[in-house]
Amino acid sequence: MLRDITIGQYYPADSVIHRLDPRVKLFATLIFIISLFIFRSVWGLFIATVFMFGFIRLSKVPFGYMVKGLKAVVILMLITAMFNLFLTNGKELVSFWIFTITYEGLRNAVMMAIRLIYLILGTSVMTLTTTPNQLTDGLEKSLRPLNKIRVPVHEIAMMMSIALRFIPILVEETDKIMRAQMARGADFEAGGIIKRAKSMIPLLVPLFVSAFRRANDLAMAMEARCYRGGTGRTKMKPLTYVPIDYKAYGIVLGYFAAMIAVRIVL
Repeated sequence: MLRDITIGQYYPADSVIHRLDPRVKLFATLIFIISLFIFRSVWGLFIATVFMFGFIRLSKVPFGYMVKGLKAVVILMLITAMFNLFLTNGKELVSFWIFTITYEGLRNAVMMAIRLIYLILGTSVMTLTTTPNQLTDGLEKSLRPLNKIRVPVHEIAMMMSIALRFIPILVEETDKIMRAQMARGADFEAGGIIKRAKSMIPLLVPLFVSAFRRANDLAMAMEARCYRGGTGRTKMKPLTYVPIDYKAYGIVLGYFAAMIAVRIVL
């Protein structure tokens, strides 16, 4: 399960999506997330599907590699679907014991599950095709106007970059600790919920100790190098738009306009 987490990982490939400016990918991801909660018809779902799978195909990232990231949110999807299925009023379809399944509940459950799946896949395209450094630079430059109202944009972007870098490191560290504890006789699967929770203590304690140690080492390294972010700091690779970035902006805006038109008409 831990190795199935793809958030924060970068998949190197030579594709059009990899070469896009990170600001374009951040904007496209934001528009895609907004559009997921706009459509309510089959046509809106069809347009979102074509848009998403088109970008996945252009990214040259194996689809199976992206699907692995869905395993980590299966429980969340099931809980969300169950709440929508049994707690939505409407035309009754099936009724048993204290539960009633309605047409509207079934429709909402399916739509919400699809939205969550598309949400994970859509954001995975951005993280898998963009390095943490590029994401930091793109986010910082996109939010630069907020500096005028004294928002620490550089610090926020740096924290997000460090968090993304730490995700695969902590996942790998967790896997190593679990294997070491299992070799000593630990069992993380046996028993009920309370017993499983107690069995996680030998895993969480060394994991937190390791995480704090890594964070302290990173802070000391940045301080030893006299790191000072913000105003006056230059970039080794400054971000500049090229013609393909403007075309990508046009495609994203066209997609969003189509989604709004479908929402209004249908």
